[in-house]
Amino acid sequence: MRRLTLSFILFLLFATAASAAARFKQGTLTISQDAKRVVLQVEVADTPEARSQGLMSRPRLADNAGMLFIFEEQGSWGFWMKNTLIPLSIAFIDDDWVIVDIKDMKVAPSPANGPFNIYESAKPFKYALEVNRGYFRTKGIGAGAKVRFELKSSKR
Repeated sequence: MRRLTLSFILFLLFATAASAAARFKQGTLTISQDAKRVVLQVEVADTPEARSQGLMSRPRLADNAGMLFIFEEQGSWGFWMKNTLIPLSIAFIDDDWVIVDIKDMKVAPSPANGPFNIYESAKPFKYALEVNRGYFRTKGIGAGAKVRFELKSSKR
C-alpha cells in the first residue's frame, strides 16, 4: 500500500508539471556571445496569469529548456521562488534583446511559505529567462549576450 501511495504521489507531481507545460506557448531562444551560441526550448509566459504561474510546482527542468517571461513594456519587476522546487538562474533582457543582468535564485526553506528572497535586475528589462541554476555560467554566457527568440506556430 505504501508503494502504491508513493507511486500515485509521483504520478500526480509529473502529471501536474506536464499539464502546466501544455498551457504555455512554445518557442526557441538562441543566445550568442563572442563565439558561444546556445539554443534553448522555452515555454512562454506572456500574460499576467502565465507569469504568476511560471515554473511553480515543477519537479525538474530539462537541461536546454527554460521559461521566457514577456512583459508589455520595459521596467523593473522582482521575481521570487514561491512554490518553486528547483534552483534557477534568471537572465534579465532589455527591449533590444540584450542580457543586462543575471542572478542565481535558490529554493526557499519552505517553498510554500518562505521566507522568499526577491530577485531584481540592476537595469530595466522587458524579458526574463529562467533556466536551471548555473546554466549561464557553465555556457559562458553573461551580460551583453544577444538573444533571438522565435515563437513556434500553433498547429490546429
